[in-house]
Amino acid sequence: MDSQLKPEFFQRQDNEPDEVFYRPPRLVKHIDEPACQALSEFYATIIPKRSAVLDLMSSWVSHLPQGQDYDQVVIQGMNVTEVAANEQATSGLIFNLNTHPALPFIDGVFDACVIAVSIQYLTQPWSVFAEVGRVLKPGAPFVLSYSNRCFPTKAVAIWQSIRDEQKAALINHYFEQTGLFDDRKFQDISPNPGQTDPLYVVVGHRSA
Repeated sequence: MDSQLKPEFFQRQDNEPDEVFYRPPRLVKHIDEPACQALSEFYATIIPKRSAVLDLMSSWVSHLPQGQDYDQVVIQGMNVTEVAANEQATSGLIFNLNTHPALPFIDGVFDACVIAVSIQYLTQPWSVFAEVGRVLKPGAPFVLSYSNRCFPTKAVAIWQSIRDEQKAALINHYFEQTGLFDDRKFQDISPNPGQTDPLYVVVGHRSA
């Protein structure tokens, strides 16, 4: 583990297995509609058409733009009902990235990967980022979005102790630890600052 990030930074208030917490289906959106729309519009600008997309830590909504043609949308989540309800998914997997960060795919098969407003729940982010880098094609984007909402008992300690602008630096640090991503950028895509949910994205591209 990176010496700059201490183990206690990734402790959580709720130490029960994640499978217990996520057992009840939650068919709700975790950001408001303007933020959802902003995320979809951003995805449209960065995820190529006719691509294979990997949506990690997903649920019943992937926030991909409606009407966009993707060859494949593979989602991973924690709840069977939520994953089954995702109409954009072409296939879905149920497993816990915190206990099984290895992804069950061969190298270099995806054109993009997204994690929508869930990065705060990863207890081994460096391992997941390395795996994402392994399964992405050269140049493919890895898009992470976050807001100011979370399940506080499941978010890691470091996430809850820093400001929104510092969270982008933390995500960038995860990228740096893998050595697999270039052209990393942060963008505030909040649709109505101060009125609706804030929304930020950090994007890294798989090194060639």
